[in-house]
Amino acid sequence: MGKTIRQVTFELLRQLNITTVFGNPGSTEETFLKNFPADFRYIQTLHESSAVAAADGYAQSTRNVALVNVHTSAGLSNAMSNILTAYMNRTPLIITAGNQTRDMLLIEPWLTNIKPETLPEPWVKWSYQPVRAEDVPAAFMRAYAMALQPPAGPVFLSIPLDDWDKPAEADAAVVRSVSHRISADPVRMREFAQSVSGAKNPVLIYGSSLARGEGWEAGIRLAEKLNIPVYSAPASERPPFPESHPLYAGGLPFAMKPLSDKLAGMMWR
Repeated sequence: MGKTIRQVTFELLRQLNITTVFGNPGSTEETFLKNFPADFRYIQTLHESSAVAAADGYAQSTRNVALVNVHTSAGLSNAMSNILTAYMNRTPLIITAGNQTRDMLLIEPWLTNIKPETLPEPWVKWSYQPVRAEDVPAAFMRAYAMALQPPAGPVFLSIPLDDWDKPAEADAAVVRSVSHRISADPVRMREFAQSVSGAKNPVLIYGSSLARGEGWEAGIRLAEKLNIPVYSAPASERPPFPESHPLYAGGLPFAMKPLSDKLAGMMWR
């Protein structure tokens, strides 16, 4: 006897090192939670937005994709405020919600997510409901890749509740390697170096992408080599530079006039 969609999907999640699930489930998620593996942990929150927020912090600290499980249309709507936050944070999340059984989707019974791909937009990088139950494991693999690849961010999968117990086409999902590093354009880097070298009063402005890319040490070395002030870009959700460093000059304001006043007489990059 072959494996079920549930078995193949959980094996895929193990290989991707995703064994913690944050959520606030409902009836359409019961089939996902049935026979929940002992080596996984489910962290239940009191509200869907809290589940997304907890997963956001967990993904940032572990630097891996985190999995969130919320109820169908109602629960997904509750989660939207922090899905927006995760999108702005560039946090890699796979957000899942159940849906009614496939044979009931046409008549749109209560709690059906009528347009599952549309509901979480525009605050997800990718939104999908598999056409067939057999496509669920591959959809998770693509969701993982989409969430992790720069610019990282949340993605959404809607899964009809009767998919999990159906037989899988193969006993194992295809696991793909995913690169989540990008390199700078050497031409632009040369232009940047020339501009800074020729500036009379330069400063550096670091954004949160420096922290996301684990570039703290490189950023510190550049600032110390140039011996120039470093500002944090407006609303940096992660500190891009140590605030105790003597070259740290503080955060920059949002508004154009205060920002211009702050940088008056400086050449910034």
